[in-house]
Amino acid sequence: MNKINIGIIGAAGYTGGELLRIVINHPNLNIAFAHSKSQIGKPVYATHTDLLGDTELSFSGEDIQTLLNQESLNAIFLCSGHGESKKFLDEYNVPETVKIIDLSTDFRDESNGFTYGLPELQKEKIETSNKIANPGCFATSIELAILPLANAGLLKEDVHVSAVTGSTGAGQSLSATTHFSWRNNNLSIYKAFAHQHLTEIKMSLRKLQAGFDKAVNFVPYRGDFTRGIMANVYTPYSGTIEEAKEIYKNYYAEHPFTHVSDSPIDVKQVVNTNKCFIHLEVHDGQLLISSIIDNLTKGASGQAVQNLNLIFGLPEDAGLRLKAPSF
Repeated sequence: MNKINIGIIGAAGYTGGELLRIVINHPNLNIAFAHSKSQIGKPVYATHTDLLGDTELSFSGEDIQTLLNQESLNAIFLCSGHGESKKFLDEYNVPETVKIIDLSTDFRDESNGFTYGLPELQKEKIETSNKIANPGCFATSIELAILPLANAGLLKEDVHVSAVTGSTGAGQSLSATTHFSWRNNNLSIYKAFAHQHLTEIKMSLRKLQAGFDKAVNFVPYRGDFTRGIMANVYTPYSGTIEEAKEIYKNYYAEHPFTHVSDSPIDVKQVVNTNKCFIHLEVHDGQLLISSIIDNLTKGASGQAVQNLNLIFGLPEDAGLRLKAPSF
């Protein structure tokens, strides 16, 4: 088959770099352009140094509208900062034949014709959509931890979440809390009970359990590592551990990237992959669900390619069979 031609807007950042890494090695995709306002004309490998020897592509300096108007262009990924995608779509005319996958928060409420792109929640809707709003990284990990309960109508009380993310979750721009000297050997919480991903998490839960009106109490942590998320979620539960495992394994039986582990899990098992591992325990009437993902792959660029695979009728795991550096 002819390769699918994709363009990347905001290709110099972390998610743009991950997309380039995945797409270069994807059997069905070709990079039509990688655009960056800050790196125009420079080789991609000068910014994403891990791609030295993999590509001679340079960051595009052409007018964006000219790039979008290429007849051979099939899809674009929007990898700019939050709020930038709305501005982009207001400023430029994306042809109707070009699919859009947005990695920002701008359309996760499914406004402007976008579909919320969590395949484990609404794969069939994604397959027939032209515009996808990729989920947030924390949201992906937390939703995958509790969607099976919502699907079974078993969310009866408040849900409590404690989750830690690596430094790449904050993006490439430096700030007081991303410098190595501050982050190394350190741990801190931020946006407790008020994280922006709570909105999409609650929206997703209500898609499966319409009457869910309890609180999702979320305390996020900044970890002193680079990549990965671990979310530990607990909520009241009256069943057995065997029943819980059956609920989860049945829910994810047709989803290639989410797996229930009978053994305790750790973040290194999924770093660099598009996988989510889940571990379940029951303690005194509480179900504890541990969920791990890589924030840049399953939490961002890998999931974006997973969505693109679904849109174009490719195998869902095409280009995404990635091994974790677990040692």
